[in-house]
Amino acid sequence: MMALRNFNPDAYLENWSEDFIPNEERSFQKCIGFTFGLPESDKYVYRAQGTTSLAMTQAAINGKRANGLHDWYHDEDGQPTNPPHPTPDEISAYTSLFTPSISLPKAIKSFTANAKAGTLRSGISTHLTARFLSTTPGLLPNKRDRVHKNPYLDLWTYSCSELEWAGPLPSTAHTKMSHHMLPIFYHHFGCIVPTYSALAVIAKLAQPAKPSKEPVRPILDMGSGNGYWTFMLRNLALESSQLPLVVHAIDNQTSEYRVTWIPDTITTSGISYLSQHENGRGSVLLLVYPQATGDFSETVLRKFDGHVIVVAGTQNGNGFTGFQDEQVEDWIEREVGNVWEFVLRMPLPSFAAKDEGMFVWKRRK
Repeated sequence: MMALRNFNPDAYLENWSEDFIPNEERSFQKCIGFTFGLPESDKYVYRAQGTTSLAMTQAAINGKRANGLHDWYHDEDGQPTNPPHPTPDEISAYTSLFTPSISLPKAIKSFTANAKAGTLRSGISTHLTARFLSTTPGLLPNKRDRVHKNPYLDLWTYSCSELEWAGPLPSTAHTKMSHHMLPIFYHHFGCIVPTYSALAVIAKLAQPAKPSKEPVRPILDMGSGNGYWTFMLRNLALESSQLPLVVHAIDNQTSEYRVTWIPDTITTSGISYLSQHENGRGSVLLLVYPQATGDFSETVLRKFDGHVIVVAGTQNGNGFTGFQDEQVEDWIEREVGNVWEFVLRMPLPSFAAKDEGMFVWKRRK
């Protein structure tokens, strides 16, 4: 099955509005079908951690908690937490961490300070606070009123409310179940949601030390999939002092996506690209949800000779991205820590039963 041929990413972003977000009158199936121009009798089979269709997914959504489909919260032994489900306020408090106007450090601090003892929010906020690391002042954007269109973030926010998900706990690393919505998101948008804060960090890291004398550092979106992160970086409103971004999407295109967001993916392996481009010297390496199977992460990280490494993926030990048996920051610290300094670990929007984050390393001077 080929990607949608008549899909226009620029028109999709321009036309996107909150009016398309699913609600009681407009189902998730109708939202995806209408905004992507799919036939009502759509029979496409989505494959990713299972197999589903839009109709099957909508049936699962309509089933709500039936068959344990909302049982995300449990302890280390698999027993349900008490309470087993978050409140709507807890869900909205979590999703508000990823709105474009916030200062992430202050938002996490407030999220934790306002959590009542014994609640799911208390455990979630403690976990997110423990995982948050930022050693470079000014790297994360400050609080400011911003408008940033991001259809994936809007739909992810809806999914949290629909699926009763208010963020990860440490025990989320042991969660095996998922939901039918995830393959739909994977195929239409990609494996992980970019936020304004994450995109702004990458844009800042791409700026040269001397903008008047040096070119912008190219961003190598290695293993770019359907290109949503590249697309969002290219469409990011930059600060007035920043140079325009140069983003190259590189992917061997072995995975199937129903939707492609960019027309210029460079179809090759990461190693081949680096070999032909001075091992990425002077550039920013961006790995979005690098597969843990095989040796992709290790070979690319060892070969890269550029300025910055950015990884967006799991920030717990579920072995879903980077490395199967350890977290990416542990591998880098042990294997190449003498070369790379760990400067940022920030939460990204986590789909139900996931625990996602973005990591940044700078080359040591």
